[in-house]
Amino acid sequence: MKQKNLKGLISEYFIFLIFIVLVVALTILKPSFISPNNLVNILKQASINGILAFGMMFVIIAGGFDMSVGSTVAFTGILAALLGKGDLPLIVPLVVAMLAGLAVGMVNGIGVAIGDLPPFIMTLGSMTAVRGLALLTSNGKPITGISKGYKAVAASSIAGIPMLSIFLVIVIIICAFVLSKTVYGRRVYACGGNLQAARVSGINTTAIRISTFAIAGLLAGLCGFLMTSRVTIGQPTAAESYEMDAITACVVGVSMTGGVGKPWGVVIGCLLITVIANGLDIMGVSSHWQKIVKGVIIVVAVLIDVKGKTKKN
Repeated sequence: MKQKNLKGLISEYFIFLIFIVLVVALTILKPSFISPNNLVNILKQASINGILAFGMMFVIIAGGFDMSVGSTVAFTGILAALLGKGDLPLIVPLVVAMLAGLAVGMVNGIGVAIGDLPPFIMTLGSMTAVRGLALLTSNGKPITGISKGYKAVAASSIAGIPMLSIFLVIVIIICAFVLSKTVYGRRVYACGGNLQAARVSGINTTAIRISTFAIAGLLAGLCGFLMTSRVTIGQPTAAESYEMDAITACVVGVSMTGGVGKPWGVVIGCLLITVIANGLDIMGVSSHWQKIVKGVIIVVAVLIDVKGKTKKN
């Protein structure tokens, strides 16, 4: 019995152990890895992808998939840049960016839940269309001239903690609370576990599925606002492949077949891929290896998940 419990603990916290080993190894190889400046840099790098990953988490737990979040970040970033030149209060570009992201998410959710389109196909189509909207809105050119106040959002810090990381922590707390402590969260899990059973039990599965895509879009809009502040321009080609980074972070803590997932696993997944990218950069390894590593993480994580479910069955 004790052996089974030990195996269960090792299995559950395996990725956390891998993360610790990786941090220790990088510290030994490159002591500069744990310098305060680099740790702050890691937090900044992890923040936007982390927020995006938590939106993706809701979609995947409910049994969906969203390929459009990267394009949504670019589109909402353009809108935020156009409205963030100082003529309007800073709350305006933030709200507009999040509402635009929410709209994209609602369209995705309606296409999947009501139109009965496969999530991959629906969001692949919207990924292309929304990227086109970003290019049209900006006329294919970067939007410059955002206000100093807007630039300061990402550049500032509180007690040494980057403002971007504070946004991430707030998102983590809210999302974790909603998933673990609310009826809505239980219904999201139910939809991903068995959609038909959830429907028969009286859950409005259509509304729940639409809402998960809406959450992903809303948080992508927040990321668009924050990214524009960080890079100080609105770039229509920004955030390419960000959806893959979000998915990579999610597969560590969330089952790709839906119904299972823990927020802390997504946090570790996000930190893991950020630390890998940062460590490779510090050691002077080609950035092309980062894509290979991310691809391997996705395949291995899904393989472990599938094998684990097969053993349980």
